[in-house]
Amino acid sequence: MKFDNELSIIQQKIANGYAGVSRRLAVMNSLDLEIGQNVIDIGCGGGHLVQEIALGVGVNGKSIGIDPSKDQLEAANNRCKNLNNVELICCTADKINIENSFCDRITSTQTLEYIEDIDLSLNELRRISKKKSKFVNVSILWDYFRFYGPEKKLNDIIHEAFRAHCFHQMLPLDLVGKLTNLGYQNIQSENLSYLITNRDENSPAIFYEKMLAKFAASMGIKEDKIKDWQAQISKAEKTKKFGFTSFPVLTTAYLI
Repeated sequence: MKFDNELSIIQQKIANGYAGVSRRLAVMNSLDLEIGQNVIDIGCGGGHLVQEIALGVGVNGKSIGIDPSKDQLEAANNRCKNLNNVELICCTADKINIENSFCDRITSTQTLEYIEDIDLSLNELRRISKKKSKFVNVSILWDYFRFYGPEKKLNDIIHEAFRAHCFHQMLPLDLVGKLTNLGYQNIQSENLSYLITNRDENSPAIFYEKMLAKFAASMGIKEDKIKDWQAQISKAEKTKKFGFTSFPVLTTAYLI
């Protein structure tokens, strides 16, 4: 899935909401930053985490954000323009213009599942990692990402179309073995799952609904079916039968 201008805006709104804030807090706690460290955020999006990392490592450290989307990097640049220890690079995770063994911390949030050749990217991340560095990743178990309330058959059509939006539906289950093969140790996973039963302006559910609708249209689902699905979501919310679940997993590992 390419984050064009419209999807970039949706992603940034999700990042600004309470689910995005709580997720960044979990990542920041796991990074356990120290003054002067070099940290890179893979798939930095609008730069929310890059900004927080820059403040965490201080002026003698460096916060690097990479993303292949120019729209996202423009937003990140605006967010971080007053921070002198931030560098933003337009590139993919399999070819990063950073020297070997440069990073004390590497983090990525909902990015690796979108990379088809993930092993190539993980090798690149290992290349730029220092010994005793820490890796922190958040990826979703997409089989448990679901809206509840619409009629099952129609709901299944929308969700089945959305499965094509990324290459790795259940990456957290595969990541432990991949990291182990690369020499990482003390690999741990933390459940960040949540259930939402409303769609107020601060809820990720309303933005994910728009994302699913946009993607379903790109996959050839007819507009009347998509509008019917959205109408059923609204009706389910009014009758207190609406739900939305997501199952992010935070994975941490050390390169010994």
